[in-house]
Amino acid sequence: QSALFNFQSLLLVILLFICTCTYVRAVAPRLVDRNKHGFPGLLFKSARIGERLSPYVALACIAMAVTMLSK
Repeated sequence: QSALFNFQSLLLVILLFICTCTYVRAVAPRLVDRNKHGFPGLLFKSARIGERLSPYVALACIAMAVTMLSK
């Protein structure tokens, strides 16, 4: 089953995407430039969400881990 049709899997993919973009921006900021449009712009926006809302993203990752382990 695709991750797009399962809500929990979709949330997991979004959280992992945000965390990955934030990490890439911290390690190699040139890859995630804010002046780009299209998909690289989406990478920048995801990295910005991860930077500014990091406590909430971390709590969401913990909650997702607990729900995955409790299955």
